[in-house]
Amino acid sequence: MQFEKLPTNLTELQASPYASLQKPEYAAGLFVAAMCTYPQDVNAALEMVKFLKGPDGLSVYQQQFLRDRMQGADYKPRSFFKGATPDNNYTPTQPYEIEFTTTPYSFKDENRAVLYCKSGGADSPRAVHLRLKPSTGQWFLEDQMLLGDIRIPKAADPWA
Repeated sequence: MQFEKLPTNLTELQASPYASLQKPEYAAGLFVAAMCTYPQDVNAALEMVKFLKGPDGLSVYQQQFLRDRMQGADYKPRSFFKGATPDNNYTPTQPYEIEFTTTPYSFKDENRAVLYCKSGGADSPRAVHLRLKPSTGQWFLEDQMLLGDIRIPKAADPWA
């Protein structure tokens, strides 16, 4: 997936060709893009995530979880774009590009998928769980393990 510009609000996200959510990687990639907005505008980011969650919505607990994971770590979502590493303070190359991989077990459950994405600051890929809504053919975000701790940016590392 490629983004010339990352969405900064729900209207921009919905204008993206990926907003059709016709492939599981669309919802996963848009989640990463939405979380890049979080440090500047929490409410806009949460509106985008609510859209990506579909019928499940976004609970207060899930909002608190996102807040806890993002607190002081605005670099986490950027780390999933190509070219973003601790050495360059997670500055991705442009256009923003993100790639998801699958395993033989990624589609083992009907109407569900698990995709994996490599972070420039983690040793192993992180999982995103998605669910298909058969009536619309859209894939929605069910759960994600993208925002766990990763190596801090070089600029923030007192030992660098």
